[in-house]
Amino acid sequence: MQNLADAGPQTKPAVDTRPIVLVVDDTADNLIVMSELLAETYRVKIANGGERALRIAAAEPQPDLILLDVMMPEIDGHEVCRRLKRDPATRHIPVIFLTARSGSDDERLGLDLGALDYITKPISPPVVLARVRNHLQLKQLSDIMRDQNAYLEAEVRRRTEEVHSIQDITILAMTSLAETRDNETGNHIRRTQNYVRALAEKLRDHPKFSAYLTVETIELLCKSAPLHDLGKIGIPDAILLKPGKLTAEEFAVMKAHTTLGRDAILVAERRVADARGASFLRFASEIAYSHHEKWDGTGYPEGLAGDAIPVCARLMAVADVYDALICRRVYKESFDHERAVALILEGRGSHFDPDVADCFEQLAPRFNEIAIEFADEAGV
Repeated sequence: MQNLADAGPQTKPAVDTRPIVLVVDDTADNLIVMSELLAETYRVKIANGGERALRIAAAEPQPDLILLDVMMPEIDGHEVCRRLKRDPATRHIPVIFLTARSGSDDERLGLDLGALDYITKPISPPVVLARVRNHLQLKQLSDIMRDQNAYLEAEVRRRTEEVHSIQDITILAMTSLAETRDNETGNHIRRTQNYVRALAEKLRDHPKFSAYLTVETIELLCKSAPLHDLGKIGIPDAILLKPGKLTAEEFAVMKAHTTLGRDAILVAERRVADARGASFLRFASEIAYSHHEKWDGTGYPEGLAGDAIPVCARLMAVADVYDALICRRVYKESFDHERAVALILEGRGSHFDPDVADCFEQLAPRFNEIAIEFADEAGV
């Protein structure tokens, strides 16, 4: 007996990569004929009924093509095809019907169900081989296209995630910078961000705002909201942290934080190479610049009135003032929630967009919940 150790290196059998053809027929003789015809060129699987065919089609490795008899007991070929095309896992497998029926109605029904072709019995071997070869070539091209589409979809998802990361990192860096200048406000930016989201989501069904407040816009507004007071990084501490009332000259300097914030954001926007990644900063600059404008035109920096004020700034105006009212500052004590709500509603039509103020009134309990959830350590 030859010693196995002396037999030399063992060669692994080559992996059979030929296309798989599943033949479905309830007649054994037909299965034998088709198997012998196809076996030299293809890997052949057989099923003598519809249920078995469906199991084989769903299992790995899946068939590349199915030759399907129409007239079978229990589940006929039409029903098998219907189920194959209904299942996302098997709908891409091409089906060719094998049938003794040659009527146009039968053929139309099969094609309507998703079959690609019809071969009539008794079969012609050259015709069968030609049809199988042609449809397998078409499937190969289809698979390539499907793979390319999957790759492109994955690439779009990757780029979208990348853009979102750019947005989030930019916001985080700029927000962290803003927080260093006004420690007393603590969670102010988190509260105002959530106030803005609540208002935007409530107003998206309002006919006046629905075209503007899309799902994407709301997300960008919420990302931008924390930058509303970014310009305060340019205000001297003696003014920003002054415990008493500001003089007219000091208030003029304080008002400049709107312009400083907008200009800083515009510089950042120009430096973001990907335009899609920078688009969200447009909302940030509008919010930073215009959230102190008033509906009656008495606000700053430009004295805009009514609909000339950007929508995002109108939302932030309500959010910012409400939070300022309920929070204690070095220059003021806090108001309770009920008093803050009353003061906001007093400003309806003068300080605030009437529709936004009405929305705030409906959301007042939610504002209170947000204030409590994101309260500063020493209390809101």
